[in-house]
Amino acid sequence: MTRMTTASITADTEFSAHTLAEARRQASTFESEVSKAVVGQTRAIHLLTISIFARGHVLLEGDVGVGKTTLLRATARGLGGAYERIEGTIDLMPSDMIYHTFLNEDGKPRVEPGPVLRYGSDLSVFFFNEINRARPQVHSLLLRLMAERSITAFNKDHEFPHLLVFADRNRIEREETFELPAAARDRFLMEVAISAPVDDDSRRSLAFDPKFHDVDKLIGSVAPAVLDHTKLNDIARSIQATTLLSPALERYVLDIWSAIREPHVSGISLTGVDTQRLIAGGASPRGISYLIRAARVAAWLEGRGNVIPEDIRDVFYETMAHRIFLEPVYELRRDAIVRDLIKAVFDKVPAP
Repeated sequence: MTRMTTASITADTEFSAHTLAEARRQASTFESEVSKAVVGQTRAIHLLTISIFARGHVLLEGDVGVGKTTLLRATARGLGGAYERIEGTIDLMPSDMIYHTFLNEDGKPRVEPGPVLRYGSDLSVFFFNEINRARPQVHSLLLRLMAERSITAFNKDHEFPHLLVFADRNRIEREETFELPAAARDRFLMEVAISAPVDDDSRRSLAFDPKFHDVDKLIGSVAPAVLDHTKLNDIARSIQATTLLSPALERYVLDIWSAIREPHVSGISLTGVDTQRLIAGGASPRGISYLIRAARVAAWLEGRGNVIPEDIRDVFYETMAHRIFLEPVYELRRDAIVRDLIKAVFDKVPAP
């Protein structure tokens, strides 16, 4: 048995610190490269970067034509590894993700791997476009893929250790769509809203600069494989192990958790809302653990070795809002109520 000396521990620590510093530099380059393909989405790109290093799946939501697909394609190119995409349609079946059948030149039936299995364990990004157009049966398979990064097919378990699932949905069309079940939404580390830029410079570029009219060429301008997808799991573990939370910050997070789940007990009031009957469920232990994962990465990207309250607040809405379930009477006003609730909780709970 090899004895670990103080010198070797120090060397390993220094190597780890060097590796994380290089990864932080690559993360910055990654954000710059993705920004070549989209304008006015600085925060969304930063949140995607946090999710990648936290090894969490992401759902983008927004109006039609605001750049959700372009952003995810650019992200996949910068991330590297094998990439697959599937379109959510009303007639999509779970088997379409696993295999497809056809007649070969001899007229004989053939079975070929579908988008999930085509690249095997090297699959890095699985992009599900218009996810809310797919049937619940498809969502069930996707849930297994997201939760376990594995599926069973052809009497064999297939593992995808480097996989991230990116999905998008538009919030305009409701016909021939299926609402994502709570279990599937809970598997997304973040739900990120994408909206059209509001500043004149970004709007002018999108409208009049020809380079933004050729999406394929635009995606091609992003440097490929800026990040090494095969190393991200190890980097993510190192970030979580070395980015610390103080006992005071742990208490702060627990107090926020209690206030979100039982706002009336914490003395939180919202205009026109009975906070005692507001929350149907959510803010689960999994959600809180995802929040901490994201906050640690946010702190690491800023070059800090410890999490501060601003890190928690910065990722809170995108990480937790879709895990807060309201009673049906309040669902039609969901977006405004959840934002007001989160703001009230941060105002009420004192930061360390």
